[in-house]
Amino acid sequence: MVDETVIRLDDEQYWLYAVADLDSNELLHTKLEPTRNKVIASNFVRELREKHDVDDAVFLIDGDLLLQYACERHGLEFRYERHGDRNSVERIFREIKRRTISFSNCFSNARETTADQWLKSFAFAWNQLI
Repeated sequence: MVDETVIRLDDEQYWLYAVADLDSNELLHTKLEPTRNKVIASNFVRELREKHDVDDAVFLIDGDLLLQYACERHGLEFRYERHGDRNSVERIFREIKRRTISFSNCFSNARETTADQWLKSFAFAWNQLI
């Protein structure tokens, strides 16, 4: 499952991209970006392919055209899924937002790199606990 959600850093909004393995609930890859476009989505998928063997995977996407474009560009199969199996990554996003509630639902006084490192640490801890 590949998806994105908005994360706030002070008064600015950033996009958190994430991929979760539906079978293991493992968080495979995350990336925090200041905006969304085809290049960023494509780079996210390229980085995922460099880290994991996902060429035979079928990615569930909630209709996001940028993520669909990125999968097509990299020759990856995807399927539109609005509900159902999307719950894995949505659960991860809920947990991230629950844990950042102490930051007033945003990373106050944090730079993008600091928030990105926190999210990578969260992904590592998440994968150790599942």
